[in-house]
Amino acid sequence: MCPISKPQDQPHFHLLAFVALILGACAIGLAPIFVRVSPVGPTATAFWRVLLACPLFLAVAFVTRKHTAGRAHLAVPRGRDGWFLIVPGLCFAGDMAFWHRSLNDTTVANATLLTNMAPIFVTLMAWLFFRERVTGRFVAGLVAALLGAVLLLGDSLQISPANFRGDLLGLFSAVWYGSYQLTAKGARRRFTTPLLMASVAASAAVALYVFARLTGEPLLWESDMPLRGWTVLLGLALVSHVCGQGFIVYALAHLPAGFASTSLLVQPLVAALTAWLLLGEGIGPWQFLGGTVILLGIFVVQRATFGGGRKRN
Repeated sequence: MCPISKPQDQPHFHLLAFVALILGACAIGLAPIFVRVSPVGPTATAFWRVLLACPLFLAVAFVTRKHTAGRAHLAVPRGRDGWFLIVPGLCFAGDMAFWHRSLNDTTVANATLLTNMAPIFVTLMAWLFFRERVTGRFVAGLVAALLGAVLLLGDSLQISPANFRGDLLGLFSAVWYGSYQLTAKGARRRFTTPLLMASVAASAAVALYVFARLTGEPLLWESDMPLRGWTVLLGLALVSHVCGQGFIVYALAHLPAGFASTSLLVQPLVAALTAWLLLGEGIGPWQFLGGTVILLGIFVVQRATFGGGRKRN
């Protein structure tokens, strides 16, 4: 296959973007807690997550529009550029729909692990289309990080024919999640983070609304404590989407896609630590080992990607 572009030279390590990426991953790692206590079903939860986040992104995009006045391509979509704002949202909606559905048909551990297989897809596509460098050390670090995720969730994983449909949905979710990361990275070259995230939230909300209506899932709930339900959904929108996805999309503009996607494997580790602190779920020696291996794998990928490159803020 002929490469679409020339292979990239070794990139510089963007410290601020990496910090944003890790903070975003930590915020997303809290999402399973919000989803578990959500007052509505999985698709409806995803719908409210993006819909409630949309006004804030629009407000930030409006306030910061003056800073992009001299760069029109970052401020207002023109012509076919509009697709760069819509496609990432559709990919994100696909990720949410498949992952939340997989939670109903397989174990939480299986669904979490399979959707975090996205770095394999992202690395392959980034190599094919963006010509990002993939070395043997990079692959070793990626495999180590994935192995760490398996060890982290090992006690909860279940291989069973009864889980086949849910496991398959989890793999589809990984493809959609990887597609979202790649398309968001491409769109981030043309638009600011607030504008892109507002569009992602709006287009994903429309797609998830249609999906919820087609499957008959109600968007509202009957409860004697409506304030608690809205607090959970608002927390999911602000913490996991505004902060989580917002930081990640910012980082994708400054970091190679393969490295960024692999670094996001800290999400299962954050989810496990949060479940331990808030829900009392135990962490044994295998989980501790898995978390350590994840961090080691990310470190190896970082060294393979940037080498001794000079840091840039």
